Formats: sequence, C-alpha cells, structure tokens
Amino acid sequence: MNLLKTAATISGLTLLSRITGLARETLTAAYFGAGSQTDAFFVAFRLPNLLRRLFAEGAFSQAFVPVLGQVKSQNGDAQALRLARHCALIMAAVLALVCLVAIIGAPILVWLMSGGFGGNAETFGLSVMLTRWMFPYILMISLVALASGVLNTWSEFKAPAFAPVLLNLSFIGCAVLISPLLAEPIWALALAVVLGGIAQLTLMAMALKSSLRHPSAETHQQGRESHAGRPDDWSLRTAWRDEYVRRILRLMVPATLAVSVAQVSLIINTHIAARLEAGSVSWLSFADRLMEFPTALLGVALGTVLLPSLTKANSEQDAARVSQLIDWGLRLVALLAIPASIGLAVLAIPLAAALFHYGQFDHQDLTMTAQAMIGYAVGLFGLIAIKVLAPGFYAQQNIKTPVKIALFTLALTQALNILFVPLFAHAGLALATSLAACANALLLYRGLRKRSVYTPAAGWTGFIIKILISSLVMGGVIGSVALELDWSGLGAQPLLRIIWLAVIVLVAGLVYFSCLRILGVRWMQFLKKDAV
Repeated sequence: MNLLKTAATISGLTLLSRITGLARETLTAAYFGAGSQTDAFFVAFRLPNLLRRLFAEGAFSQAFVPVLGQVKSQNGDAQALRLARHCALIMAAVLALVCLVAIIGAPILVWLMSGGFGGNAETFGLSVMLTRWMFPYILMISLVALASGVLNTWSEFKAPAFAPVLLNLSFIGCAVLISPLLAEPIWALALAVVLGGIAQLTLMAMALKSSLRHPSAETHQQGRESHAGRPDDWSLRTAWRDEYVRRILRLMVPATLAVSVAQVSLIINTHIAARLEAGSVSWLSFADRLMEFPTALLGVALGTVLLPSLTKANSEQDAARVSQLIDWGLRLVALLAIPASIGLAVLAIPLAAALFHYGQFDHQDLTMTAQAMIGYAVGLFGLIAIKVLAPGFYAQQNIKTPVKIALFTLALTQALNILFVPLFAHAGLALATSLAACANALLLYRGLRKRSVYTPAAGWTGFIIKILISSLVMGGVIGSVALELDWSGLGAQPLLRIIWLAVIVLVAGLVYFSCLRILGVRWMQFLKKDAV
C-alpha cells in the first residue's frame, strides 16, 4: 500500500467533506442565524457528537482496529469477522441502553452542557426536546465507526472517508427543502441528523457487503456459515465471553481517558458560552467549523502517513528514521500552518462574510464570529503540531505521557478562561483553547526531546525565520487590500464578494510561496516521497 497515495485519497475526500460542511454551515447561518434556537440545536447536537468522539471514533477505534488487525493477521478473515460481529452486538446493546437513559435524563444532560442557558426556559426546553430526538444518532454513528474500522483493516478507505459527506448533504437538503414547511424551522436540522445517520449506516453496510463479497481462500474453505456468522455469533453471552472483546474493552479504558480530556474541555467551554450573550455558542461553532478546514486537511494527511511509518520504524528500532519522520512532519506543519494562521486572522471578516453573512446571519453575528476566528487562529500551529508529536508517543505504545499532558492542558485552558472570558467574552474561550493547544504541543515536543525520540535536524532556526518573514509579507499584502473593502456591505453583491475573496486568497498563496522561493526555501521537497 502506497502511504502517500492513500493519504492523498483520504485528504481529497476529507476536502470534499469540509467543503460540503462549509456549505452546510453557510445555509445554517442563512436560514437560522445565530440566536437562541441555533444555540439550543448546537448544544443538543453536541451531546451525541461528544459521545461519538469519545467512544466511537475515539477510544473504541483506537482499541478495536489494532486488535482486529492482529486477529485477521494471525487467525484469518473468518475469525476477524466473527470478532467484528461480537463487537457490533455488544456495542448495539450498550448504546441502546445509553440512548434510553439519555432520552429520559435529557434535562440533566442539557443543563450540564449549558447551565440552563442562563435561566432561559424556552431555549432550555427546546434543547431538551432536540436532544431526545437526536440522541439515537450515537447508536448509528458508532456502528458506522465499527464498520469503518473493519473496512480500514481490509484496506478499504474510501467509503469511511466519504461517509461524513452524507451527513452534510442531509443538512443541506433539510435546510432548503424541509425548514420552510415547519412552524419551528430548527426542527429540520434535527431531522437532518437522523436521516444523515441512517444514510451513513446504509453506505457502510453496502461497502461491507461489497468489500467482503469475495472471501479469502481460508474463509471460503470454512464455508458459508463462517462467512455469514454462526448462530452463536449473535448471542450476547457468547460475544461477552470473547477474549478479544474483553481485550478491546481493557484497551478502551486508557484510550477513553485520553480522548475524554478534550471533550471535558469542550463541555466546560460550551457551558460557559451558553451563559454569555445569546448566540455565543453559535458564533464559536461557526468559527470552529472554519478552523477545522486546515486542521482536518493537514492533520488527517499527516496522521495517515506518519503513524504507520513511525510504528514500523520503532518496531525496527530505527531511531534515526523515527526522528527523521517527526522532523519532516513538523517542517510541513510550520510550512503550511504558520501562513494559514496569519491568513485566517487577517481574513477573518472576509471569510466569515463570504461563507455565513446571508439571510438571518446579521452584521453582529459576522463581527462576533470573526472575533472567535482570530482567537482560534492563534493556536492553529499548536493544534496541527499535536497531530505529528502525539504519534511519536503512540508508536511506542506510550499513552500515559500524552494523557498527563492533556490533563495539564485541560487545567490550563480553564485557568486561561478565567483570565480571558471577562475580557473578550466568547472570543476569550477561543483564545484560551488556542494557547492551551500550543502549550500541549510544546510539552509533547519537550517529552520527545527528553526521551531522545526526536532530535531536530539542522537548519530549523533559518527555516522558521524565512517562513515568518514570508508569512508577514503575505499578511501585509492581503491585509492592505482586504481591510479596504466593506465586506458586510458587499452582501448585496454576494458573487462579487466571493470573487474578491478568491482573488485575495490566490494573491496570498503567490506572495507567500514567491517569498519562500526568493529566500531559498525549496518547499516542494516536503511533498515528495523521498523527503521521508
């Protein structure tokens, strides 16, 4: 398997997902604005989404995929599929119970996330009802995560990477077609979540059927019964007694702790934002969606390429190779994340205007979202650098150190919230998150250096100076143009506003990479296979 080709494929589908995601947020802003009802929806949707990140795509995937791959390699396809069926059965039973409890206890969950919306009973009640309708999404998306793990183990990456697009398309369709027909249009988004979950689960079922249609020779010899599953494969008792299921559950404990730290921080920040001015949760959500664009694109590509390579180099005790891979990843992060950070900060108003400033999304929403974007932009380098540094520990099966650092980061975030929220309101939450992410990256870097896992190659000082000079020149050029335009007033001519933004972004790229070239940085070498 060509790692760079695979990474490019996944990044391409991730790009499609982010583009449709931005279209989804643009329509959400235009149709629903950034008021109390959208706050209620974002809090309600954040609850199942949080559990998805915590258990499905986070802790479960980290524990399930390695064990499944080991069983497939050592015991064959049939036993691996049997393990997948057992895990699906256990997951469905547990999450069905979780959904039932969550639906009954929705008022408590919403209060924990929002603090009661500062006493706004109408918004609180709406969020409770939305939570009850959307919570079954966690069951569907968790089964999607399990199916994705199976497909990835069989080297099938396209369907799992494409699945999020279906959720975005569901949002777009429901916003445009359903919301105008409803007395309370926000319920169209709740319907979109349910339909999107069903669509993703259907895609995974079809992909599994297609990918596993041709069993291996070993599986074929064991007969159709092995491939389809013996009757006891669907017994909850048999599934619980499976030694590999037990191993996965044991591995999930530290993995859950590692993933939960970020989610706890998210809960606390949402709780604080819900007590601020109405719309604060929505402003942060819109800004976060925009910031996820560069984070996901570069982070996914690096995660796909580096972790398997680091694991292999570590197993071969090739310390020089490990250090080289980390160095390459960090240089690529610096090359792309530093100018992206400056560009997003300078173009916060233009980007938010071109993407969100339509319909119910007014000038105040535009200004407040841009402020949150600037706060998030400060930590872009740290957020992406973590994607390179943390695998340096994971490849050595060292989970404790990143967990300890994450716990410190959680405490630091809240300490910074105490300092910045009174000064900058919702934007203070974004700034605190950014600075804490930079601290997280710095501590991971220090840990790798201290353990002699990573030794920076020569030339870093000059490299960073050249990137900073090029980025500042770029920021000055695009700022001199962007700040002269009335981006809010251009809302009457949305196409012209988009054209202006596209031209400025193109100029930014030309200026930045031209400056790098003049300063002697051969940036294309980082994208070549022989660079690592």
